[in-house]
Parts: sequence; C-alpha cells; structure tokens
Amino acid sequence: MKDSMSGKGMPIVVGVDGSPQSVLALKWAKKLAGPLNATIRAVSAWQVDVMYGTYVAYDGRSEAEDVLAQALAAAFGDERPDGLLATCRRGQSAQVLIEEAKSAQMLILGSRGHGGFAGMLLGSVSSACAAHATCPVLVVHGDEDPDADAAPAAAASEADAHEPAGTI
Repeated sequence: MKDSMSGKGMPIVVGVDGSPQSVLALKWAKKLAGPLNATIRAVSAWQVDVMYGTYVAYDGRSEAEDVLAQALAAAFGDERPDGLLATCRRGQSAQVLIEEAKSAQMLILGSRGHGGFAGMLLGSVSSACAAHATCPVLVVHGDEDPDADAAPAAAASEADAHEPAGTI
C-alpha cells in the first residue's frame, strides 16, 4: 500500500473547544499518534454572530487562542507531542473541522462540547463531523484518561507471564 493511501505522515485532527471532552480527545490523539505515525493538529474554531444594526468590534480569535492554549496545557502539560500544530480558524466549528479533516487520517472529537445539553450522547458538532468527514472519526465519550489503566494492565500482564499455564 502506498504511503498516501495508508495515511502515513497524515495528521490526526482534534477539535478543541476547551471542554473536558476536548482535552480527553487531545489525550487520545497523543496515544494514537505513535502507532499511526501521525502528528497532531489541534484545531479551535471561532465565529462571531453579527447582530443586525450593531457593529461588533470583537472578533473572538484571541479568546479561541487562549482556550486552545489552556486545553493543550491541560492535556499535555510541558510535554507536548512532537510535531504538534495548534491552529485557530474562523468559521462554524463543524465546517472548519470537516475541512481540516480532508487531509487527515483521523478526526477526534469530544462527544459534547461547551454548547451541549446535559444528557445528550452526541453534540451537534460531533454528529455533523461523524456524518460528513472524509476520514475516520473517533468520538470520545466518558471521562477516563486513555493512559489511566496503563500501569495496572502492564503489571498484570507481567504477572501473567510468570504464572504457569493452567493455574488460576
């Protein structure tokens, strides 16, 4: 299979809105980037709704950049993954992410962002991206860190390696 077909070198795009779910999505991207030989592109979208008859001088970019920086710090601390690219784009979140994902091997999103209603299983952005993205989409549910059980699992498999076959 050619590299362009296998996705080798293509990034994992992560939608970031500062919610706990988007921080988890960043953590999952870091866990998957190595095995997929991918870099991570963290994308935050912002949009200003214009009100009729009112001029809005605020554009939202600096707030989106702050949200993105805080989410990256929460997900990675000072140990950012190699090749991480953080970008803010103006536009409707789902449209921006679908566009960014055209050159990605995967899109990772939280199941609900800041705009979600309590109890919803899937937010409008993650639902739209899952329906329209041209790459695989991973929607992160729950709140468990992807590396939370790595140490106990490793210890358990090491212990299993020392157990004779057929014992309980």
